Amino acid sequence: MYLKRHIENILKKAEKQSKVVLLTGARQVGKTTSIKKLYKNYEYVTLDNENDLILANEDRNLFFRDRKFPIIIDEVQYAKELFKEIKYRVDKSPKKGQVFITGSQTYELLSSTAESLAGRVSILEMPSLSLRELFKVKLNTPFIPTENYIKEREKELKSYSNLWDKIHRGSMPEMLDTSRDWDWFYRDYIRTYIERDIRKIINIKDEIKFKKFLIAIAARSAQIVVFEEIAKEVGIDIKTVQSWLSVIASSGLVKIVNTYQSNLIKRIIKSPKLFFLDTGLLCHLVGWTTAETVKNGAMAGHIFENFVVSEILKSFLNYGKNLDNIFYYRDKDQKEIDLIIEDNNTIYPIEIKKSATIQKDWSKNFSVLSKITNKSIGKGYVVSLVEKPVNISSNVTAIPIEYI
Repeated sequence: MYLKRHIENILKKAEKQSKVVLLTGARQVGKTTSIKKLYKNYEYVTLDNENDLILANEDRNLFFRDRKFPIIIDEVQYAKELFKEIKYRVDKSPKKGQVFITGSQTYELLSSTAESLAGRVSILEMPSLSLRELFKVKLNTPFIPTENYIKEREKELKSYSNLWDKIHRGSMPEMLDTSRDWDWFYRDYIRTYIERDIRKIINIKDEIKFKKFLIAIAARSAQIVVFEEIAKEVGIDIKTVQSWLSVIASSGLVKIVNTYQSNLIKRIIKSPKLFFLDTGLLCHLVGWTTAETVKNGAMAGHIFENFVVSEILKSFLNYGKNLDNIFYYRDKDQKEIDLIIEDNNTIYPIEIKKSATIQKDWSKNFSVLSKITNKSIGKGYVVSLVEKPVNISSNVTAIPIEYI
């Protein structure tokens, strides 16, 4: 079953803007499926094919000799030398949308495209399925909670049923098939990820330690990352922790959210937080085997926060917007704001709560932002399990998760 993806319209826009479009994202999020469905008239080649891969690396001119443009080249990260040949060939024509390339290692792809295809390429990142996509909500704008966004979102509200089942099941398209065994899928996903991606980027001398590292960061999802703690738990040094975290972030499995920085606020903690874009993978790594154990387990609050943040991040990625203006706040006085979104010089504070019962102290830390005098402070929101919007104060409203 094919589910229409929100990034499709952005791909069509990018096609008209650039000669080359690079679509990145984690493995199995649906990159190839979407592009092949949108561009059925394009020639298609995948570098998962060993013969094509050898040819691409050994004789890039011959690789293209019998191929026609426009073309889709899948898993292009395996043959970075192709970028030079792509540049040479697209420069022969002023046409836009000549080449679509996909890959699952963002860092390597970005460095290669920046060097070879500057000025010729549009770069997009495709996440796994969002709730909007699952429930066929047509609205595709980033979750920037302005008054206008809230009004537009209210035009298409749908109840997100069986929410904890969806959190546990995960958001990979293949998991839409209810007959697909959850444990087998994620077990094989991790194995494939390590064998096909990680080994090509870093030298893992101890595969068991790398799996322990994945489990360690999963156990810290939606929490402040303390490199020293992870290093001690896994048995590696801090530089290795930082290196491995950078690699999995570049492969689209997790996103790093940094603290909001301002010269007007002192005593800010600078350590980042991390979030898994697919909570099914997160639940598998920490060993929560059913939706019920996730909902009632010790990590329920963190997993719910991770899920909400991942949905917000997906709303940005699906619109082709970067994540540079999404932060969290934490200072040395233990005051924390789960998420801060900055847009047009305005800051929007967001808290996330796994509860349907309103508490007035939910937004108690929003006041720390009053120290920032060079930006406007927008209305604050608490994303929660309430059934409908409820005003907590004159400038803070609790909203259901359906508003994302």
